[in-house]
Amino acid sequence: MSSSFSPSPLDVSLRPGSPPMLQVPPTGDAPSWADAHRQALYGIVAEHGSVLVRGLGLSDANTVGSVFQRLGRGLMAEREAFAARQVYSEGVYSSAKWPSNQPMCMHNELSYTLDVPSLMLFACLTAPTEGGATGVADSPTVLDALPAELVDRFEREGWLLARNYNDDIGASYADAFGTDNRAAVENYCRANAIEFEWQPDGGLRTWQRRKAVVQHPITGRRCWFNQIAFLNEWTLDPEVREFLVDVYGEDGLPFNTRFGNGDPIGNDIVQLLNGVYDANTAREPWQAGDLMLVDNIRSAHSREAFSGPREVLVAMAAPVRVTDTPQTPR
Repeated sequence: MSSSFSPSPLDVSLRPGSPPMLQVPPTGDAPSWADAHRQALYGIVAEHGSVLVRGLGLSDANTVGSVFQRLGRGLMAEREAFAARQVYSEGVYSSAKWPSNQPMCMHNELSYTLDVPSLMLFACLTAPTEGGATGVADSPTVLDALPAELVDRFEREGWLLARNYNDDIGASYADAFGTDNRAAVENYCRANAIEFEWQPDGGLRTWQRRKAVVQHPITGRRCWFNQIAFLNEWTLDPEVREFLVDVYGEDGLPFNTRFGNGDPIGNDIVQLLNGVYDANTAREPWQAGDLMLVDNIRSAHSREAFSGPREVLVAMAAPVRVTDTPQTPR
């Protein structure tokens, strides 16, 4: 997103426990409205970290894609995905495929990559009958609420993401890297500070270390920016975790996180992190036609468990490089 913002002329509603909301009258031309109000929306997101726009009446994927393109001014192709998505058009995806009865805990999208989206775009075509909100949590506030000694350790060591790609569960390496050519995958890993090891069964194991706390590229504020809790084994449903460990072993889970020096992260720490997120979550139930913009560095986001059909489209935009690449321990 641009670093120069003018004060927003739009009337934003601020309510405790909810993201900032902007109610707009039906326009009949949502892409043109988005184009005309792009800088004003950027200003709201810069001030508050997110905004939910209600009233545009977004009703189909083509219109949503056009709105996303007007707002993002160039959408990112996802790489290193941890779960499958449906592709609607270039840079426009479904929400990650995740069991509807299990929440997707707070995280900053693609925080384990080198070039991360600074802007997330969401649009709801079908709202669930219950639950399913996309919650947001202010990253600097979360950081301030965490124990200082824990933050200090993560700042010293970073965090380690270990992944196992296979054809049985989670994303395959072809899905994650956009190719099934081993040489191309290896080149991507080398260029992106990812250590890798091919397995005898043809699977791929990778390790990458990233910062847990970063400075916001515009404001300079320190932000708790990672997926330490979300991609940790202890965030999985207990029965799912037990099954996966029985089948693949503790080192064979599709993904897991550790301290940057390789030490395991215990269930107590994961519960602490998720508890701080929960205490600082703002949420608003989706309505069909809603649009949401989120500063991906300033704000973490989640997806609550839900019942009934839910169709929320996602795009990522405005990539920035916010993390260094220390040597990954093995």
